[in-house]
Amino acid sequence: MSEVSAKASAFVSAHLAEAALLGEQLADEIGEPEAFVATLKGGLAALADPAYTEMTARVSPDVPAELMVRGPLTEAVQRPLKRALREASSMIALHLAGRLIAERQRSLRLFAMPCLRRSLAEDPEQSWQLMRRMARRAGDWIEVDTLADVWARGVLAEGFRWAEIEQLVFSERTYERRLVGATLATIPHRVPSQRREALRPDAIERSLEMIRQLMGDAEVMVQKALSWAIREWTPVDASAVATFLEAETAIAAETRDGARAWVIRDALAKQPPSLTADLRARLDGIRRVGSAPSTSIASTQAAAFAAALASSNDAVAAQGDRYTRSRA
Repeated sequence: MSEVSAKASAFVSAHLAEAALLGEQLADEIGEPEAFVATLKGGLAALADPAYTEMTARVSPDVPAELMVRGPLTEAVQRPLKRALREASSMIALHLAGRLIAERQRSLRLFAMPCLRRSLAEDPEQSWQLMRRMARRAGDWIEVDTLADVWARGVLAEGFRWAEIEQLVFSERTYERRLVGATLATIPHRVPSQRREALRPDAIERSLEMIRQLMGDAEVMVQKALSWAIREWTPVDASAVATFLEAETAIAAETRDGARAWVIRDALAKQPPSLTADLRARLDGIRRVGSAPSTSIASTQAAAFAAALASSNDAVAAQGDRYTRSRA
């Protein structure tokens, strides 16, 4: 074990009892959101690991390094909280989730996750309202990828919720588009392996179509989520994914699309060696350029819609001016 790992393990061991006690305190306060938030803030501040905060700031500078509590301690806090939520009504869970989502600090907002998992089955519509709100507020990949678990559960519970992800394909916000890929990557893991056959062909076709529309996105955070999703759907239907990658490789090679090529290369880890070698050879020399604009279908359609809307607004304004002059 490295020195860094040893120190992390020692920090967790020294604070496990404190984390469990915080969880018990929070469990007693789930019906009092203001008291819950106050207790949570103080408790997380006491459990935050300075070394973990420093590492996060260095490795992921885009992630706000605040109240950085290590995973095992967060789990220890949430364990009694989850038990209390299971015994409480879904309305209590929803009310608490709404209060937590309003918080500025991401570490506090993430405690809405067990609340939403509790409420989703019994109150899906109100839960989705909060899930959409959290998606709009998300400002880093940690929050997005954590939120993707609840979105995946919601989509699998109600088939028409696929539309929730499809709408985000055209979002102007990077992290909402990231949520598309993260949710798609999570869906196969929320289905037992012996039942994944049910994801073919509809679920994988819808997933690959959304990925196709985002291929060429200029944002690195979106690209990483897309390659992640492609890898996770490969065990579900390797043939469909291979066909998809071959088609996208043809586009990337013809247009010298570096963003598209990067996603394909990053998705090749789970592909057969022969396909990997072929696609890498066809993409040789095509590199991602940071300043290049998005070439995705989604970005093109979103820009066209925005232009049409602006033109429509200008026409309405002009008509209003003519009416005003005619009445003068």
